[in-house]
Amino acid sequence: MAHDHHDHHDRQDHHGHHGRQDHHGHHGHTDVDWAVMAPMLEAQAELFAPLYRSVMAWLAKEVTEPGLIVDTGSGPGVVSCLFAEAFPGARVVAVDGSEPLLERARARAARLALADRFGTIAGELPGALGELDYPADLLWASNSLHHLGDQRAALVAFAERLAPGGTLALLEGGLPARFLPRDIGFGRPGLQTRLDVVEAEWFTRMRAELPGAVTETEDWPALLTAAGLKHTGTRSFLLDLPAPVTDQARAYVAAVLTRLRDALPDGLDRDDRATLDRLLDPGDEASVHRRSDVFVLKAHTVHTAVRSA
Repeated sequence: MAHDHHDHHDRQDHHGHHGRQDHHGHHGHTDVDWAVMAPMLEAQAELFAPLYRSVMAWLAKEVTEPGLIVDTGSGPGVVSCLFAEAFPGARVVAVDGSEPLLERARARAARLALADRFGTIAGELPGALGELDYPADLLWASNSLHHLGDQRAALVAFAERLAPGGTLALLEGGLPARFLPRDIGFGRPGLQTRLDVVEAEWFTRMRAELPGAVTETEDWPALLTAAGLKHTGTRSFLLDLPAPVTDQARAYVAAVLTRLRDALPDGLDRDDRATLDRLLDPGDEASVHRRSDVFVLKAHTVHTAVRSA
């Protein structure tokens, strides 16, 4: 689906989503009940708001007074509304394949008194961008591109929807999230490193099974240039929430680990599954719900490119 669902871990279901964005649940799955998933997607995007605000402060130096900002794979609109707040002179259009999530986006914009500058388009990427009334001055694609089979063709489609001098901001890559010390006091040390390996294999399979999948070297600046744009910058942004974390952060960690346990069972050995079960048991003192050493450390990488004026 056309979802970012801006932050599901980033590769898992993506977003069950992300696939539907975040990961862990995104991915264009038609059997996902996005109305049910929406509160979790919103909470996770809100947790990452400091990172997104840092991205927007950087983009504000790169983009001159955008009139139209398009958020592709917007999910419930948390990031879309952050764009509206960061660029008070812009109109923002949220594009997503889930109408229930777009309903949440419109409601959020209304609560924040942004409705007069906020619109939505329901449809799959990249075709839904054809419904834009005007070309975009800034097009944001956060973890949505990798859910499209032909990423090169999708980037060309994104570039075609930019106004002359318009900027495409592509969030792809970064570093896997870290939540726990290497040795958590039980199980085999290095659990998250092993989860990364299993998730990376899952991601490769997910990409290969997408309709029209085309293998590409993930050199995003080169792909942006091939799409007819001028690559202007790459920068990574960090979400650093040290221990002790808030209940909101604990809920995010628990949600990510739950999705990993449920989505990747075949790739985990019995001991690691048992370790995850303990980490996710609210009654266990060693669980992420109760332990004092839980943190959130995650890096996202953003690439920008401009269409010739």
